[in-house]
Amino acid sequence: MSTAVDKEEATSDTATDSGWRTTLFNCDCHSFDEVERQLVKAVHCSLSQARAWSWEVHSKGSAVVYKGARERCEAVADVLGSIKLLVKVDK
Repeated sequence: MSTAVDKEEATSDTATDSGWRTTLFNCDCHSFDEVERQLVKAVHCSLSQARAWSWEVHSKGSAVVYKGARERCEAVADVLGSIKLLVKVDK
């Protein structure tokens, strides 16, 4: 998975459009602690919220961890992806 957005979508929407989302996918290569620390860093959420998302990702396979403008969603994805977490930004 990548953090890239389809070029067709990117050209038809403005960067300030708030209908975008960052989805985090499950992988078995990171501990809960690693994922939670990175979520706190990327989304600026509480540890409690990060734990809830990490459990959702673990049990359901994925979780939307941020919704907003495309640029911000991509920034969140970049931080999560910096430790090789699997993320996707889409609309």
